[in-house]
Amino acid sequence: MGVHRAAAEGFGRAAATYERGRPSYPEAAVDWLVTSLGIGQGTTVIDLGAGTGKFTRMLRPTGARIIAIEPVPAMRDELGRAVLGVEILDGCAEAIPCADGSADAITAAQAFHWFAGVPALTEMHRVLREGGGLGLIWNRRDQGDALQASLDAIIRRYRGRAPAHEANSWREVIQSSPLFQPAGERQFRYAQVVDPDGLVDRVLSISFIAMLGERDRAAVAEELRDLARGQALIVLSYRTDVFLFRRP
Repeated sequence: MGVHRAAAEGFGRAAATYERGRPSYPEAAVDWLVTSLGIGQGTTVIDLGAGTGKFTRMLRPTGARIIAIEPVPAMRDELGRAVLGVEILDGCAEAIPCADGSADAITAAQAFHWFAGVPALTEMHRVLREGGGLGLIWNRRDQGDALQASLDAIIRRYRGRAPAHEANSWREVIQSSPLFQPAGERQFRYAQVVDPDGLVDRVLSISFIAMLGERDRAAVAEELRDLARGQALIVLSYRTDVFLFRRP
């Protein structure tokens, strides 16, 4: 399994919470990725670490053949309920269950920082055709927003050594690899509107928060409800990072 074992357990515990609480992605970001990588009718796209299909479902209107690959059974179950018309396979970035040169594009949403860099890139290179594209996308909590900064202060207490997109170690791995070449990057803004229950789901869906004991999870939930007190709706601000690469 390509994700950390504890993270996989956490995502398994929180699969339904993940589906309820995680944000989607800005349409402009998805449109730019899809257009830049030539995703459309007659192409095959592998969505790695698909989770519950938050990004996978946004590829459906392209008409491409979509293969969603996810190693955590509970996440695959949620994906199957939420997204129709895609192939769902058990697998991971380091062992992609697809033939050599069978994909025109690979996407990974909120996932690449969990992959074992070099083995994952080797597998992606294997299944992509020559000239095929790799699109990586992350929603990143906007630390310039007071509420997101308050959430981060809560979350950071429990992170430990869990990898994060912001750490940029993933970038060093792919930039030093001869298997892929940079093909562009852009940042977009996005807002997720939730009620207090949605705010709780958003934070409890984080793998290392989901792994906490019941008492600690309840304490986190209470802190979140205190932050949301008196608000019927809460706006969570994100910066969405998109990075594109090509297989030479």
